Amino acid sequence: MGPHEPPATGDLVMALARRVRRAYADSLAAWQVTPSQSRALRVLSSRPEGMRPSVLAEELRIAPRSATEVVDALEERGWVVRTADPTDRRATTLTLTDNGRDLVGRIDDVRRQASEQVLGVLPEEERRTLHEILERVVGEDQ
Repeated sequence: MGPHEPPATGDLVMALARRVRRAYADSLAAWQVTPSQSRALRVLSSRPEGMRPSVLAEELRIAPRSATEVVDALEERGWVVRTADPTDRRATTLTLTDNGRDLVGRIDDVRRQASEQVLGVLPEEERRTLHEILERVVGEDQ
């Protein structure tokens, strides 16, 4: 790309995603929650019956040791509890505490606010149009 060529659409989409992620991470920092901890909380909230740490690591696409570090931090904060798996006493199940579930709800609000903050430069009609376009493009993967 030369100095006067406009950026490619894909580059703009990536730049938008980075900007939203940055706004989101800045908002999470107020609660001292890292983006990886936030992702772990969201994954755990999708399984109220609990989840083994190895499954969490797979869902997050991280090494089991990294998942253990994330869970240790969440457990210290009182957001996750480890219990013996009822089907296999040697295994551990992770579940959210009530405080953890409340936090997931607040984090979802923060994610929406981060997007709205970044997209706030657009009038409502253009935001709706962008949403519809992105939904069509990404919809099959959702």
